[in-house]
Amino acid sequence: MIPMVSYLALSTLLFFVGIYGFIARKNMLAMLISIELILNAVELNFSVFNRYLYPEQMEGMFFSLFGIAVSAAETAVAIAIIINVYRNAQNIDIRHVDKLKG
Repeated sequence: MIPMVSYLALSTLLFFVGIYGFIARKNMLAMLISIELILNAVELNFSVFNRYLYPEQMEGMFFSLFGIAVSAAETAVAIAIIINVYRNAQNIDIRHVDKLKG
């Protein structure tokens, strides 16, 4: 059995790579991918803590599935917004979004 610390180290790495990507990137799609990494780290934590603390129960898995569903909906809405911004501004760089103001 893989120790819990290994999963938590992976989750921490995913979380901080997502934070760095969100801060460092200026492309909206790259920022969206970074947010997805952060959410995946949280869902991994739900599953790991459920597995090690309450192996006979499934609450952590259900929270993970709910998180995946929310993530998918968030991604669909964000991609629709990014496509709309691209149609209006011809660019998805976050520095040029202020050109959309009236």
